[in-house]
Amino acid sequence: MFVDKAVITVAAGKGGNGAVAFHREKYVAAGGPDGGDGGRGGNIVLQGDENMSTLMDFRYKRKYVAQSGGDGQGSLRSGRDGEDLIIRVPRGTVVRDRETGAVIHDMSDMAPFVLAKGGRGGWGNKHFATPTRQAPRFAKPGMEGQKREVVLELKLLADVGLVGFPNVGKSTLLAAVSRAHPKIADYHFTTLYPNLGVVWAAEGESFVMADIPGIIEGAAEGAGLGHDFLRHIERCRLLIHVVDASGSEGRDPIRDYEAINEELEQYSPALAARPQLVAANKTDLDPESETLRRFRDYIAALGLPLYEISAATGEGVRALTLAAAEALRKLPPIPFFEEEYTEPEEAPPAPEELTIRKEDAGLWSVEGPWLERLLGRTDLSDSEGRMYFDRSLRAAGVFDRLEDLGVQEGDTISLYDLEFEYRR
Repeated sequence: MFVDKAVITVAAGKGGNGAVAFHREKYVAAGGPDGGDGGRGGNIVLQGDENMSTLMDFRYKRKYVAQSGGDGQGSLRSGRDGEDLIIRVPRGTVVRDRETGAVIHDMSDMAPFVLAKGGRGGWGNKHFATPTRQAPRFAKPGMEGQKREVVLELKLLADVGLVGFPNVGKSTLLAAVSRAHPKIADYHFTTLYPNLGVVWAAEGESFVMADIPGIIEGAAEGAGLGHDFLRHIERCRLLIHVVDASGSEGRDPIRDYEAINEELEQYSPALAARPQLVAANKTDLDPESETLRRFRDYIAALGLPLYEISAATGEGVRALTLAAAEALRKLPPIPFFEEEYTEPEEAPPAPEELTIRKEDAGLWSVEGPWLERLLGRTDLSDSEGRMYFDRSLRAAGVFDRLEDLGVQEGDTISLYDLEFEYRR
């Protein structure tokens, strides 16, 4: 079964908790704190796979959870990092945020992509030892990993897409120019899912052609099969518009040509503007028919070249293949989808969502789910990230609450695995 769209939920691993421990050794008095840090939670990583052609694997399994990090232990032993969970997807899969529809990433190359980051491990009590606080009896919990609900959309990586009404001979044409073996029969919707074939144009020159299931009027609104598969021609650099020029089924090729282009325009103006070659198929049935003559004059009036072919006999097919190869030499590479998704701004938390407590003389800790999420999505190695983090804390009223509780200049503020000295 060909599955080209799936919704999955992913959850990266939670970070391990820091340990509270003290060094115990014979003849060593007051050995001091030696609690180790928790391990990092495992990431959710997407990896493109050339050997996958559908999203069938995600039809039955829809939730993916990475391993959590191990807790820290005494003797400064850190917990193990959680293993990353690698999810393989077909090349060409576009990952979107389910709620907004924004593109998170385009898996069109073989580079791995971290979809959800594991939570950072909590610090052990060793980190909180100071000359005035020599026996801290607290450590930090690990942070939760990122959770996402995403839509996977497979968009075929093909250079050329065959478009046209059902039963105009697209599958026969693909079989004639490549080694693909699509199902071919004399009835509408023989092709139920896209087929790909590699077309050899000349020595050292080839391209990938996709046979897209027949589009009909209303496809852009969901009619027929075309709506389900229009997404697969979005990446195609060139379209070959195949029409039945014989009129053998009582159809008007001019009307069909205009109808298909109208559906492309409604679905995506950018797709409708994609370069096209026009192929008049089934010319072997009646090379001098009035229907073919009218269509020939119509295309000439548009200033477009017309390739008269018979996919069944092979007549004219070679010329069409060479014309497609020539057009592809002048066109840019297969387009990638630009990343659009940005992490949403969160409203400041309610007072009960943040816990502020005095751990020891001169040491304050701040914890809460809102703060975990803020730390998880902020790059503190970047100056702009640090400024954004400071603004968020101020907007949340963290500094005002600390002052109300009696924080003093120079006190240490502990936010999970981040510490800073308080300055007014």
